[in-house]
Amino acid sequence: MQIIAPTYPWLRSYPPGIAWDMVPEPGTLPAMFEDAVARFADRPCLDFLGRRWRYAELGEAVARVAEGFRRLGIGPGSHVGLCLPNSPYYPMAFYGALRAGATVVNFNPLHVAEELAAQARDAEVTLMVAPDLDPILPRVLGLLGKGPVGRVVVCRFAAALPMLKGLGFRLLRRRAIARVPADDPRVLHWEGLATAPPIAAPLAVRPGDVAVLQYTGGTTGTPKAAMLTHANLTANLAQVQAWSPGNIPGQERVLAVLPFFHVFALTSVLNAGIGWGAELVLLPRFEPAQLLATIRRTRPTLFFGVPTLFKAVLDHCAKPGGAKPGELASVKLCISGGAPLPLEVKRAFEAASGCVLVEGYGLTEASPVCLCNPVESENRPGSIGLPLPAVRVEIRALDGSGTVLLPGEPGELCVAGPNVMAGYWRRPEETAAVLGEDGFLRTGDVGVMDADGYVTLIDRIKDLILCSGYNVYPRTIEEVLYRHPDVVAATVVGAPDPYRGEHPVAFVELRPGSTTDADALREFLRDKLSAIERPRRIEIRASLPRTAVGKLSKKELKAELLALRKDKR
Repeated sequence: MQIIAPTYPWLRSYPPGIAWDMVPEPGTLPAMFEDAVARFADRPCLDFLGRRWRYAELGEAVARVAEGFRRLGIGPGSHVGLCLPNSPYYPMAFYGALRAGATVVNFNPLHVAEELAAQARDAEVTLMVAPDLDPILPRVLGLLGKGPVGRVVVCRFAAALPMLKGLGFRLLRRRAIARVPADDPRVLHWEGLATAPPIAAPLAVRPGDVAVLQYTGGTTGTPKAAMLTHANLTANLAQVQAWSPGNIPGQERVLAVLPFFHVFALTSVLNAGIGWGAELVLLPRFEPAQLLATIRRTRPTLFFGVPTLFKAVLDHCAKPGGAKPGELASVKLCISGGAPLPLEVKRAFEAASGCVLVEGYGLTEASPVCLCNPVESENRPGSIGLPLPAVRVEIRALDGSGTVLLPGEPGELCVAGPNVMAGYWRRPEETAAVLGEDGFLRTGDVGVMDADGYVTLIDRIKDLILCSGYNVYPRTIEEVLYRHPDVVAATVVGAPDPYRGEHPVAFVELRPGSTTDADALREFLRDKLSAIERPRRIEIRASLPRTAVGKLSKKELKAELLALRKDKR
């Protein structure tokens, strides 16, 4: 069945050789994984700080873990929580749990105990997998006996490292290793799980089964779990692969610094990397010096990141002893997602690395990738690109009428395709609010599509600042601030205003050693923004709040402004 409509403007701009009307075959992640193991058995699969696994080795480990889960009673209907940094334990536990027929629930290892407990209760997680690292393990162990979590499987972090590094970690980083209870039957060791005989049972998984409960703030800001089926995730994997025809199966090396518990890395790095038969270069966290040293050692070809990550690499390269010209030359493609990519960051990174940096767009509810700039044809600056194969895009009126707008008219970005979630876990009303009967998902983002089908984001609907009846878009202000040579990071939020309703406030992080002050920034903005867009207040901070994947976070700053207003009453 073809889904092409001649009125779709992006068809005239579609990259040669990529069929927008492709229909991804519904599949399952365990079947995809086993196919990759069979095709690339002797190829390198994982590199964890110098220790390497081949596809055949990872395949056997996953089969053993799947049987270990099954012997613990984990199977269809079970919810397994993963609270892990990037390490070999993550793909083993992820594909092992799915192979056993369970649903995976991703947990952010940086979350505090209260956040972990609330998510575990909501998702009805009965078993957690966590590393023996402090403070992650104590927080996870604290879930025992206080909700549905009845068992915790503990992974020894040092055991996954190369021998000498593992020994050094045990000796020099002893304080980072958490104490594991020796006599608690609810606390299990990874070795016991991973030494079971390989599972022999047939696949108990169907494409329509929920593979992952992925938590997100969605368009309302309230944490809830998007139900991503095997069909959703394998469809998005196929879409991402189709969009990068220049990637050679079995020959690529993917830099895996984005955390796998985040949906962008889950699809674009882990699942797509395995599907390509690539070697995944795993880093447990982002440290610029370690990242650049890893690039020098492993020579990756693909690099997926968020804008602040690319900016941090640039800033580190500019320091004495930073990367020299040519050290990033192995990277042929970088894709930025998760947040708007400032034009200045894109240009500077491409100039420093010599590779192509393209901006894409996605959201948790769509597995997540929906649009991306073409890799091998026009990469339009400032745009999030064209719809991926099988993804339909409409710009609809902000009044909620559902009216589809013409090219050039700003409205809410809405998407439909086989990658769109089945709904929110046990939240039918919130599902109905964002997912229409026609299959289109309301993203909560304001965008505009041009006559060629390229989409440009203007801002989040919830971040829109209503100032004296006018729409003020924080991203517009932020883009201009990034043009100042001393600005490292900038975010703009709306503050309550008794006269205007709201006014924009800018929070800025400057380059170390900069003498630029708020007055200088105000002068810089004077001829670049209208009077209503210019921030009434500019605050310079040593650092700005960020999420676990490095995206700038506005919620803490909004809360700060609201608290300040209450104090003044």
